[in-house]
Amino acid sequence: MRSVSIVLTLLAGLLVGTTPARAAAAISQVTGFGTNPGALKMYRYQPDDLPAGRPVVVAMHGCTQTAAAYGTGTGWVHLADRWKFTVVLPEQQQANNLNRCFNWFQPTDTTRGRGEAESIAQMVRRAKADGAGTAYATGLSGGGAMTSVVLATYPDLFAGGGIVAGLPFGCATSVVDAFSCMNPGKDLTPAQWAAKVSGHPGPWPTVSVWHGTADHTVAPLNQQEIVDQWTALHGIPPTPSFTDAVGGFPHAGYRDTSGRTVVETHTITGMGHGQPVDPGTGTGQCGTAGAYILDVNVCAAYRMGLSWGLDT
Repeated sequence: MRSVSIVLTLLAGLLVGTTPARAAAAISQVTGFGTNPGALKMYRYQPDDLPAGRPVVVAMHGCTQTAAAYGTGTGWVHLADRWKFTVVLPEQQQANNLNRCFNWFQPTDTTRGRGEAESIAQMVRRAKADGAGTAYATGLSGGGAMTSVVLATYPDLFAGGGIVAGLPFGCATSVVDAFSCMNPGKDLTPAQWAAKVSGHPGPWPTVSVWHGTADHTVAPLNQQEIVDQWTALHGIPPTPSFTDAVGGFPHAGYRDTSGRTVVETHTITGMGHGQPVDPGTGTGQCGTAGAYILDVNVCAAYRMGLSWGLDT
């Protein structure tokens, strides 16, 4: 009788035109993406029915975080489903850094063709080989500092980036130096910051800088130092072309000679160390609050995605 029941069930499925359910997209590890000199892990999220040529966003977690938790908590995975793009999630290993911080301060990991910077570049090349288009980079804290690294050392790979509670490229070359960069920060001239980015002619990516005014881990001074670095690289003054408000918080833009906004800042008044999110189901909402992922009623990932045209 059991065999008869199975046959009848299969026949019923054929009659109503059903097909086996397909597994939903999930964050999965990618191996064999290159020589991986920085010994990082590569995770990737690709939504179902992803058209070829859609962008790829490299999203880098902060210290103590994991790739998957950062990708989902900040809203990038949700936006990838909505707007159809790939998310690459590099993950640091405790063998490289006990607190799982990206080593944004070590020359062996921040030089083009070497270490963790090259591992991340290889992840981008793998994503492009698998059909992805224009690449963007973003990250929080140590991931934000590593975003500065890959934008400065691989400007040919990235069209834009988002630095959240991060630091300028070349701020430190040792662990001890890194702590002084984080707090109180280093105040250099735009020309001095630009000089730290050597051997790369550009063109340079656009940069979106996010920082909380109550951040006691990475001093808010670093936001202005990042602006100084990137406006100098773009050859424009470090004074805003316009100011307004986004989500009720101060927003400033710096335009190049063509009128394009190439650097922008979002200053989150009263926010501590973390990435801004706005949990909910509204159009501009995304993310889930957690450790270093802070509900301030504005979602940084959504705003970055809009500025990069990911919604088109």
